[in-house]
Formats: sequence, C-alpha cells, structure tokens
Amino acid sequence: MTLDRAQGLAESARALSAGEVTSRQLVEQALTRIAATQDTLNAFRIVRTEAALAEADAADRRLAAGVRTPLLGVPVAVKDDMDVAGEPTAFGCPGTYPAVAADGEAVRRLRAAGAVVVGKTNTCELGQWPFTEGPAFGATRNPWHTDHTPGGSSGGSAAAVAAGLVPAALGSDGAGSVRIPASWTHLVGVKPQRGRVSTWPRGESFQGITVNGTLARTVADAALLLDAASGNHDLDPHRPPAVDASAAVGRDPGRLRIALSLKPPFTALPARLLPEVRARVLELAAKLAALGHDVVEADPPYGRIGLTFVPRATAGIAEWVADAPFPALLDRRTHGAARLGRLLAGAPLRAARRAETVLHRRIGGFFTTYDVVLAPTTAAPPPRIGAMRELGGFATDRAMIAACPYAWPWNVLGWPGVNVPAGFTPEGLPVGAQLLGPAHSEPLLLSLAAQLEADLRWHERWPERTALGPTPAV
Repeated sequence: MTLDRAQGLAESARALSAGEVTSRQLVEQALTRIAATQDTLNAFRIVRTEAALAEADAADRRLAAGVRTPLLGVPVAVKDDMDVAGEPTAFGCPGTYPAVAADGEAVRRLRAAGAVVVGKTNTCELGQWPFTEGPAFGATRNPWHTDHTPGGSSGGSAAAVAAGLVPAALGSDGAGSVRIPASWTHLVGVKPQRGRVSTWPRGESFQGITVNGTLARTVADAALLLDAASGNHDLDPHRPPAVDASAAVGRDPGRLRIALSLKPPFTALPARLLPEVRARVLELAAKLAALGHDVVEADPPYGRIGLTFVPRATAGIAEWVADAPFPALLDRRTHGAARLGRLLAGAPLRAARRAETVLHRRIGGFFTTYDVVLAPTTAAPPPRIGAMRELGGFATDRAMIAACPYAWPWNVLGWPGVNVPAGFTPEGLPVGAQLLGPAHSEPLLLSLAAQLEADLRWHERWPERTALGPTPAV
C-alpha cells in the first residue's frame, strides 16, 4: 500500500482481510498524509491521531482473531456535523464546543462495520454555502487547484478523498452539499433516499431536506460506504426499505429512458448554465446514448418548488442557531437566515411540508415516461477561494444560486441522486453531472453510474502532486 495516497475503500478492506497490510499501517499513512497537507488543503477540523491509532490496534487484534466485517480496520473520515463520541460537533462554527458523549447513528454504524474514523472534516458554518471557508478554520482548498474551493458544504470530505488522504468519507447534503463538492473535485457523490443513512440524533435534519451521503473516487467505494452507514435509529421518522447498493454496482442497468434536463429549476434569482459546463454534460449525454440508452431533452415539472425549499432550509438554520453555545460568533448571514427561518416557522413551514406530497405526485409522474434524469450538478466550475467570503446575505444567495441552481429540488423531494465526474473545463477545473431518480432508486442510479465509470475510467485521474504545494496567497 502506497504512502503517497490512499487505495480505494474496497481494496483497503480486501488487503486487510488478506493480511497484506495492518490497520495501524493504513491509519498511520492516512494521518501522515493529513498532516502533510493540512497547511495547504486544510481538509480537517479535527484529527483523531491517538484515538484512531488505538482503534487501529484494536482492529488488528480482531483481524488476527479471524473477525471479518465489511470495513474492519479501514480509515475513513466524517463531516463536522456528525457526532463522534469524545469529539465536539461544531458544524463549521467558531468557538470551543463541548465533546459529545455518543456517536451519531451513522458513525455508530460505520464503527460497527469496523471503520476507523481518523477525523472530522471541515464544512462551512451550518452547511449553508457551496464553499468551505470560515473564521473557525480558515479556507479548505481544492486539490485540483488550490486557488479554488472544493465546494460545500461537504468540502473537507471531498478534498480529503480527492487528494487521497482517505479512501472515502461521509458528507451531508441539504441543497447539494455532497453532490456539489463531488462535482468540483472529480468524485462520485451519493445523496441517498431520505432516511437511508440516519441523521440521528436529529431525526429530521433541516426539516427533512438534509441527508447523509458518501464521497469516493469510484462507484463501488461510494456504494460500499453507503451500505456500511445505512440503517436507522429506533426513533428515526423516515425508514425506507433496505437496498443493497454494492450489489447494484455490477448489475447491467438495461436500456434506460434518460431525460437530459439543462434548464435550471425555478429560482427567484437568475441562473445560467455556463458553456464550459454545458459542453461536458452534453458529452456525458452522448456517451450514455453510445452505451445504448435513449436520451431525450426534457425537464421535470418542477413548478415553483423553490417556494417550498426556503422555509425548510431557514427553519433548520434557526434550530441550529438556537442550540449554538456561542451565537455572537456566528456569521451575520447566519443570523439573517435564522431570522427568516423564525418568521417562516409557522404556517409557511407547514404549507411547505404539505406541498411535498403534491410534488411527489407531479414529478413522480415524469418517471412514468423516463427512468432517470441527467442534469448538470452545478452551472459553473468551482469559484476562487474568497469569492463569496465578504458578501452580504442577498449577494451570497445571488452568487450561490448562479453557481448551483440544479441540486436542491431533490432535497425537497427526498429522492436519490448521484454525482458523476463529467470532465474538466479548459482551465483544468472539475465539473460533474447528476443522475437523478424517483424514490428508492439508488440501485438503478448506481448501476448506471458504474456503467459510465467502466467506460470513462475517471478514477484513474488524480490531481497533480504539485497542486498540493505551499498555500497560495489570497
């Protein structure tokens, strides 16, 4: 196993099971890579050096005793909004937060599968924006070009996987926060069905629009991590029927009817698909057609779905702000969103929640004609570090919607979506496309993504090591 960058999740698990490497070796290597890049990439908020090494030694003892679980001894990372026992959950916020007593359900399940959590990755404040910067930790940078953001809000997880610090990581997705950074760092990013991966101890995160998902270099690794993390706490309100994501990866998806949707869903602010992104998505559509699928331009009947998103998102921010131990340290934009959330927390929020049933019926009808939607994940390539840092609330919303108008409707619906790498702009910046399906369609989306990966082999391309040199001035 090379020290330079992590092997894949499945390959690491196989090598551990075969006795070709020890968990301590893999964890030590991951910790060395993290330390070597923290000044440049700044992917981690917390590095669990001593705890992770102790857990690796315990995994090695279990392996020597003949125990086998899916991820026994494999190092992984999780986002800073997930509870890890003995560590704070600051969710990108400044201040000294207390350590939590117990793992969140998703982390508990990862540990039950044998994974070693080496650290918690950076995220913007309360996961609100498509960049990973803030006074609590500085700026997390894109391994493909460190002048640019890896996206957000799961930018730390994306940067860590894209640079090969860890083989895979958990993120969360409330408006594209797994898919957007996956798009901008050349990764597979899976936003699963609501409830597939528990968000406990918050039964519904951000009024149900946020789910936990996976980031990896390959579809198989993303599916393996999804299987390991999936499942529910006894008190979870959403409990979808189980799926076997890994089994779907090797399955022929068959000939599919794919709707190519290039028009941004309704937003109150302008959004335009940039030509360099449009070209990459069209190339992916052509590849799907060459693989035998029927690809037709068609847009889901979104209507004014955005009106149902804002009350849920801002009410979720208000809930987190109410629990924050240091509210005076929070970004002025966070306080503005929380004020709006409190204003909308009554009748508008109830109406937004009721509208989901109507949206399911209307947009679900689209899937009687089409099996999958192919859409851009973002309208633009990753912005430069600092591009949105000093903007006011309205200007941030405007810039955010212009860059990322495509991902959030599937959070309202609660349905699965998978980002796949779509290539690079002429400037060498990664962009992606998302495969979107109806309820519980992860197996179909993953089998289609794996078919694309087998042809395009995007996982064979890595960032140049020179991109991880000294941090550029901002």
